[in-house]
Amino acid sequence: QVQLVESGGGSVQTGGSLTLSCAASERVFDLYTTGWYRQAPGKEREFVAALGRSGTSTYYADSVKGRFTISRDNANTTIYLQMNSLIPEEAAIYYCSTEQYWGQGTQVTVSA
Repeated sequence: QVQLVESGGGSVQTGGSLTLSCAASERVFDLYTTGWYRQAPGKEREFVAALGRSGTSTYYADSVKGRFTISRDNANTTIYLQMNSLIPEEAAIYYCSTEQYWGQGTQVTVSA
């Protein structure tokens, strides 16, 4: 059973930056594509970004292209999401997921 633990969430002002981390209990990120998703109150969970198992293929939602960057560490046990120029509409709980596993999420708050 793989466990994923997100961290790095917090509160920033509009235009601010945060880097989220997703740590896996075992080496899995080079076995499966891994994604970041977010869910705001009253809204459905939506795709944000993904990293292919090769570590070189990246995929982004149109709304975050050019501002967010997904990456991972050399040990393939931690995935990152660098988020720049955040806006209030992006306040949500951010989750990482790989294969059928999901983390518990980390809260991101963006104030105007």
